[in-house]
Amino acid sequence: MQAMTVTSTPAEAPKAPPATRKNRSSGAQRRAVALFIAPFAILFLAFYAIPIVYAVVQSLLTVEREGTFGKPRQVFGGFVQYEQVFQNTAFWESVGRVLLFGAIQVPVMLGLALLFALLLDSPLLKGKKFFRLAFFAPYAVPGVIAAIMWGFLYSPSLSPFGAVTSNIDFLSGNLVLWAIANIVTWVYVGYNMLIIYSSLLAIPTEIYEAARLDGASNIQIAWRIKIPLVIPAIILTAVFSIIGTLQLLAEPQTLRSFSSAINSTFTPNLAVYTTASVPNYNLAAAFSVVLALATFILSFIFLKSTQRKVTQ
Repeated sequence: MQAMTVTSTPAEAPKAPPATRKNRSSGAQRRAVALFIAPFAILFLAFYAIPIVYAVVQSLLTVEREGTFGKPRQVFGGFVQYEQVFQNTAFWESVGRVLLFGAIQVPVMLGLALLFALLLDSPLLKGKKFFRLAFFAPYAVPGVIAAIMWGFLYSPSLSPFGAVTSNIDFLSGNLVLWAIANIVTWVYVGYNMLIIYSSLLAIPTEIYEAARLDGASNIQIAWRIKIPLVIPAIILTAVFSIIGTLQLLAEPQTLRSFSSAINSTFTPNLAVYTTASVPNYNLAAAFSVVLALATFILSFIFLKSTQRKVTQ
């Protein structure tokens, strides 16, 4: 009688429930998202959030001394520094000066940027790579270097255009603000042009072909199709320009060595820099907080008003 042999197979491992696998997958996704966000979050906290909190804290402090030559100590002063900010006429004159600057310089700069972008997008222009580089090249020049270069061009005794600068004093009190506007426009028009030009490249070419079939000329296509479709890009560059206008510092600070018309409170950021150099860090921090709030409010109002007009 033949013996029967029984072979045993290893038992299969129980499969994880669907809920467990889903939890593991979501946990891995969260870790991956955190890993990618971590570099930005660290830099954002270190160079943006923490400095803002530090500036707000410093603006709420004041310095006290025991006697004339006593050791200074910082104590909580509430809104004492902000009272000095709102009583400082030189600071508010500088704010009005840069607002006038931005009301004229920003439209001119963005108008030139839009014109250059339309030229680069035109099928009639030859040598687009050269002109694209030529328009953008000034942006590669640091603001301080650009101010020094234009300072020499403005100076009657140093400029190669002495016939012009000897008759027109670009560094006088009446023209120095617009001399700075020229420098800022020269540097940043190419940067804004690239933003608008990138928006033009995203427009489907079928729209242009349909317009040409309807008999539209290149000027009509630019005015009725291209410009309306790049308005969001123009609004974006305008917001950037408003923020940059209120932060104007490098150009006036550099041109102070060329012109006596630029004082230590010529722009709000120059006033903050001068106050911190005294040193009066608490008042400078209050200036910075007020200037940041003003920049945010102006940018927000402009963005909301333009968005409302676009949607209408």
